[in-house]
Amino acid sequence: MTNAPSPDLVARFAAIVGPAHALTRDDDTLPYRIEWRDRFPGKTPLVLRPGSRDEVAAILALANETRTAIVPQGGNTGLVGAQVPDQSGTEVVLSLDRMMRIRAVDAEGYTMTVEAGAVLADVQAAAEAADRLFPLSLGAEGSCRIGGNISSNAGGTAVLAYGNTRDLVLGLEVVLADGRVWEGLNALRKDNTGYDLKQLFIGGEGTLGVITAAVLKLFPRPKGQAVAFVAVESPAAALSLFQLARERAGHDLSGFELMPRIGLDFVLAHLPGTRDPLAAPSPWYVLIEIGSGHSDEAASATLEDVLGTAFEAGTVADAALAQSLADRQAFWHLRHGMSEAQKPEGGSIKHDISVPVARVPAFLDEAIAAVEAMVPGCRPVPFGHLGDGNIHFNVSQPVGADKAAYLARWEEMNALVHGIVARYHGSISAEHGIGVLKRDLLPGVKGPVAMDMMRSIKAALDPNGILNPGKML
Repeated sequence: MTNAPSPDLVARFAAIVGPAHALTRDDDTLPYRIEWRDRFPGKTPLVLRPGSRDEVAAILALANETRTAIVPQGGNTGLVGAQVPDQSGTEVVLSLDRMMRIRAVDAEGYTMTVEAGAVLADVQAAAEAADRLFPLSLGAEGSCRIGGNISSNAGGTAVLAYGNTRDLVLGLEVVLADGRVWEGLNALRKDNTGYDLKQLFIGGEGTLGVITAAVLKLFPRPKGQAVAFVAVESPAAALSLFQLARERAGHDLSGFELMPRIGLDFVLAHLPGTRDPLAAPSPWYVLIEIGSGHSDEAASATLEDVLGTAFEAGTVADAALAQSLADRQAFWHLRHGMSEAQKPEGGSIKHDISVPVARVPAFLDEAIAAVEAMVPGCRPVPFGHLGDGNIHFNVSQPVGADKAAYLARWEEMNALVHGIVARYHGSISAEHGIGVLKRDLLPGVKGPVAMDMMRSIKAALDPNGILNPGKML
């Protein structure tokens, strides 16, 4: 059991980072104890902002000695409440937002070593400056931080070609619960010497250790890109288009995103500067991105071949091809704005699910019908990464409904949708993690042996339970 820090203990923690980086006033701590969806507002007596690995180690050593709960936090963009303190007012937030250095870029070795607080967009820019690519891409990339991306095993829009965050990490530097430092900043592509310890912390949501730095994989920068915004009649048509694009483009197919008309309507209504790329509305849309190691012309030729074949087959109703970088960015802005644009429409009940790619259309048909029967007038807004089977199955409230009353049915609707996911042998958390939001659902999907293994790992690495208590387990 953890303890609330006394004033004397708060002063001891503050001495580690310096008074300027130990926040205690409510106004100062507010950004660190609320999260984007406003579902898990927390309280904290102290926010610590260390500037180095050694300061993190000193903080955890003191926390372990005094049994003080620590909540690690990156950019505070998580969607399951893993990064914010609870309501007890006893948990100390450990923010990595000052540890932003790009320690090294090895262009020849295709690696980069960065501190956990580096903003994802800055990591991408540092790779680009070395004529390399770091492919992780999220809607929150301008504010999320790489340590949080790693701790949540973030997905994003490039998983189809490059994999999840787990696939992009070669090595980690981690401070353990007792303050010891695991120096695992290994840049080797092959190292078969025992357990792959880094995998414990990737997706661990800060419950096993605090990531302070990472060695990331880099890739060749595409020499060309082509993007199209495509109208299709149904998810089944989108799946046919995906199969064709996969066959023709292979690994060059770097993005394949599904969006419904209602989601585009929300974006056009609520995000300034957006416009519909096509002249007539369509029930569904696909955003396709194809890269090339040669040129924009080569990428465009592949994309035009895919779309031409799809038009002949009747799979595609209309399409707009990006003619410039500005067009490509505008098309992607429509996709990345899907979550933000739902907020002004009232309450939205979220599901971050995945099912086998071939079963996405059948899942959507069944799940949409089920939630509409459960809450007449509700507005399903399913969108996401059709190419890897991950759909953000969000359901906006009926127009004019009471927001609180609608959101009170969150668990009921989750149970309905997750039950359908189970029948399709899918996952209830494709890329957002477990945190608090899905903690109580985890035993129902992992099974008793898996849960025992997870608890054993937690007990071994954090026997006093100071790291992110109440999250995941």
